[in-house]
Amino acid sequence: MSRIRGKGNKATELRLIQIFRTNGITGWKRGCSLALTPRSSKSQGTSSKARSTGKVKPDFVFPKPKTAVFVDGCFWHSCPMHATWPKTNAAFWRKKIRRNQERDREVGRALRKIGWKVLRIWQHALRRKDEAKLIRRLLRIHENSAAVLLA
Repeated sequence: MSRIRGKGNKATELRLIQIFRTNGITGWKRGCSLALTPRSSKSQGTSSKARSTGKVKPDFVFPKPKTAVFVDGCFWHSCPMHATWPKTNAAFWRKKIRRNQERDREVGRALRKIGWKVLRIWQHALRRKDEAKLIRRLLRIHENSAAVLLA
């Protein structure tokens, strides 16, 4: 458990940056916060963190085509292919991981509601053999704006 990084996992973000650069995908920003609602109103139906700040922080943002990209770790978000459940303190971990999944859905709905496209990428999808498939997914979400993504 101690080897599973909770946040700041540079390897996955750096790999996605490498994929973007290798394939000439431009227009992305890293580390940007997106406001879920106008400042004057309170958000309802979003996660507690999003509700308290009114913001969400995707791993990457494409501002012009309005796309938020999240890279989800196989452990932390319970990947259907690679999910493992710890045997020690199992109830705690099951609750924590289920809450992560619930928050993912809430944030996705809130972003789509304000006009953003949401792309969730599993950590294992960053492997070299899956790179072409990932690029096709990214371009498919922007069928009309491929020119914005490709330099």
